[in-house]
Amino acid sequence: MEPEVSPHRPVMLKEVLEWLEPRPGQVVLDCTIGVGGHAAAILKELGPDGLLLGIDKDEGALEMANRFLAPFVKTGNVRLFHTDYRNAKSVLDEAGVGDGMVDGMLLDLGASSLQFDSPDRGFSFQYEGPLDMRMDRSEKVTAMNLLKRLSEKELADIFWRYGEERWSRRIARSIKRQAPIETTTQLANLVARTVPGKRGRIHPATRVFQALRIAVNKELESLEAFLDCSYRFQRSGGRTVAISFQSLEDRIVKHSFLEGSREGVYRILTRKPVRPSQEEVQENSRSRSAKLRAVERV
Repeated sequence: MEPEVSPHRPVMLKEVLEWLEPRPGQVVLDCTIGVGGHAAAILKELGPDGLLLGIDKDEGALEMANRFLAPFVKTGNVRLFHTDYRNAKSVLDEAGVGDGMVDGMLLDLGASSLQFDSPDRGFSFQYEGPLDMRMDRSEKVTAMNLLKRLSEKELADIFWRYGEERWSRRIARSIKRQAPIETTTQLANLVARTVPGKRGRIHPATRVFQALRIAVNKELESLEAFLDCSYRFQRSGGRTVAISFQSLEDRIVKHSFLEGSREGVYRILTRKPVRPSQEEVQENSRSRSAKLRAVERV
């Protein structure tokens, strides 16, 4: 039972399998399934009696995952849910999986390659497109809405809190003075003109785009909400693996796992974050900032 070749390369796949340790007959919750790259490899390990529940708030990604994982969908080994993973409890209830019955949980955080590479989604300043940035396109608030609706101070706070952008106030002032800003390239060019100094390796708009994306999708709130209760879903010996791509996510994961360890809920498996191999970074540059952390339920 083999799926087609994945249209996108899953980050740190070897390491995910090593630390998650999926086994025949287990129940695994893939909180950010995307197009199903990690899920396909996990399902092979779960065998005919295993079950993978895949969550994603990007309906387009779920449609691709449904096609990619078609052999497993047909046999009932995978079920897909269009929702935010902060609603994981409702997903488990619908699937008939009670508290303490999940063996493994995977979080592959941040935006996906599918989203970054789609100009009409507005996630990347590499392409001309509308300032959308919604992972769930059924939601109403876009990045353009935030730029128009929020005050200069509110925008500066977002850029600082979610992007750690040192020029947050100056950028917010420029945006409000030159409104309306409606496309990715408009915003990227404005930021580049506003930020002083020479251009470095990282584009000056990178942190602003990250901050807006996080704000639009409430990414950090979802992560905190999930981690606050996810230990209840797992059986003893169950593992949680989280891959983060920026410091704000990694900090939340690290602190949650440490707190769980102090409370006797988790055993920390990765004292330091696991990084992708040099070979993987060379083959897939988007993996270079990835950090993997893993814990085991006790």
